[in-house]
Amino acid sequence: MIQFNLLSPQTKKISLDINTQVKPNNKGIFIACLILGLWATSLILLLFLDITKIQILLIAVTVLWQTFLYTGLFITAHDAMHGVVFPKNAQINHLIGRICVLFYALFSYQELLNKHYLHHRYSSTKDDPDFYENQYQNFFAWYFNFIKSYWSWQQHLGLICAYIVLKYVFNICDVNLILFWVIPSILSSIQLFYFGTYLPHRKVEGGYTSVHRTRSTPLPTFWSFITCYHFGYHKEHHEHPNVPWWKLPDIYKRNLYNL
Repeated sequence: MIQFNLLSPQTKKISLDINTQVKPNNKGIFIACLILGLWATSLILLLFLDITKIQILLIAVTVLWQTFLYTGLFITAHDAMHGVVFPKNAQINHLIGRICVLFYALFSYQELLNKHYLHHRYSSTKDDPDFYENQYQNFFAWYFNFIKSYWSWQQHLGLICAYIVLKYVFNICDVNLILFWVIPSILSSIQLFYFGTYLPHRKVEGGYTSVHRTRSTPLPTFWSFITCYHFGYHKEHHEHPNVPWWKLPDIYKRNLYNL
């Protein structure tokens, strides 16, 4: 089992003034269960919703809400990969991660874990599975290359079977499945890619200023949460990978004001 207590090799070149040691508590598992519960409850209610009685604007807002919860599902799995969802018990911690990626899109947690380890160790290099080694780094080309590297025919087959079961066994109509199950998961993947991979890791004029070859998107705390659960504070995450997502704004502020 891969552990993320070690930072990338670049970390040895810098000194950390912030104590980021995770103190074992139940806050991580509480937040994880809250996100899981909200996602599951919202999805069940929306799949059986009679959308003919709902205004189009409200439907659009609901799709965005479900997208936000899907993103939270993956962010929770990401924190589990770093062992911070439930530091007291590694088995429970990784079990939650497995459940989240399974519900997200039938991903293999172990495969994601292996690739995420490489992402941190070889960030923004040819050995980083998330990086697009191309001169122009076009957003769409990078996104499709990113998605292709994580998808398998087993996932496609599994999702098709799940769609058939939901439609014909539970009598859920196609419109509800597409609006509240298919579209939010796709939008969430774009959201995660844009704020968690493209913006922080793409090459810019002048090159990288961080030894971790990443940067942060300095949004206000509220918008940082809304856009991608503070995943935009990406430089801070690579510097302190054992810090859960909800503590990243504190790390960012401490770095900003040299506290």
